[in-house]
Amino acid sequence: MRTSLANAAIVVVLALFGGALFAMTLEDYGLAGVLFLSASIVIYYRENRLVPD
Repeated sequence: MRTSLANAAIVVVLALFGGALFAMTLEDYGLAGVLFLSASIVIYYRENRLVPD
């Protein structure tokens, strides 16, 4: 179960990065910054909580 949650987190991170890049093309840098920050938090959570040791 933890592996599938870790894999789902990867999909969420990719979606957040894609959204951030799209926001940058629209010159909405505030939204892009929030999306990049959210992706960083999801990566941190995945590495510390979801990936088995």
